[in-house]
Amino acid sequence: MNRSAGRDIAVDVIKTVAIISVLFIHCCTGGYSAPLKSSSWAAAVFWGSVSRAGVPLFLMCSGALMLPRERELTLKKLWGRSILRLLIALFFWAALYKVYNGLIYKTLSSQYAEASLKELVLFRHENHLYYLHIMLLVYAFLPATRAFIRAASERETDYFLLIWFLVGILYPTLRPYWPFRLLVGIPGQWLLNMTYASIGYGVLGYRLRRRPLKSWLAAALAIVGFAVTMGGTVIGSIMTGGLYEHFLEGMTAGVCMLAAGIFSLCVPGSEKVSGRAAAVYAFMSKASFCVYLVHIFALKGFYLLGVTVRAAHCIVTIPALVAAVLLVSLLVYLPISRIPWVKRWLI
Repeated sequence: MNRSAGRDIAVDVIKTVAIISVLFIHCCTGGYSAPLKSSSWAAAVFWGSVSRAGVPLFLMCSGALMLPRERELTLKKLWGRSILRLLIALFFWAALYKVYNGLIYKTLSSQYAEASLKELVLFRHENHLYYLHIMLLVYAFLPATRAFIRAASERETDYFLLIWFLVGILYPTLRPYWPFRLLVGIPGQWLLNMTYASIGYGVLGYRLRRRPLKSWLAAALAIVGFAVTMGGTVIGSIMTGGLYEHFLEGMTAGVCMLAAGIFSLCVPGSEKVSGRAAAVYAFMSKASFCVYLVHIFALKGFYLLGVTVRAAHCIVTIPALVAAVLLVSLLVYLPISRIPWVKRWLI
């Protein structure tokens, strides 16, 4: 296991891939408005598909870090540190986005403030903050998940992952299609919803960190997962006459295979990472939570300035916008990460 100064370099590498993938996902949005079947639209779907494993990768990293038997995690530490930090960060940044939206769209008023306060309490936050909503539940389940990991054999863990994949990934993927859409009553409810299925991604991350797939299998999974994700999106979009997002969802089979493949490729690949490269990955890993929280500020700001991916071909403009958003987000992270209480509770 490649570790440097107490850090898991493999997780640092994967979190770096994950945060860049998240930026691609959100920067692609503007490209989907290009004419259907145009090369620019196809480029947007390409970038959106190849990066779609971003959030699952973050969930898998959480499992790789939080589930090992040797890690101590008391209920006091879980609720008094991890969950409390998530709650404070969630409501702080959600409130800041309410203020920011009111300013940029010039809707600030007493009525807007009252409506925003109600929305904050009801967890109606900026869309990308849904990840923190999920993590609250994932963290709340950690004592039970960790107890299972401690007691389960490798075979039992793999059995759990098989059942999870069938009812949390494959079934939701196939549910809209015949004959699965004909199922009613209890069989129609067998599938795990997105939030609870996220717990399985943590177990998958733990398993693959301990026993990564062989490189050829990981590469095959990643390629097939990407093909299913992009192929399903393109075909569905052509058939429906608009962007078909079902195969872009994180709890679908293509995205799961893509995430498992990328994760497993990064684990042995990290063994060769050292020195300055390891420091860069560690920096990106530590900054990733802040970048996730603030990058929508930057993205909205660029759009207000007229900087959109439709300015030229999406094959070029999307990665260019990703680089710009990442740079702005890191420029925010660098100064605020030096403030102890901000670093401890908000990022």
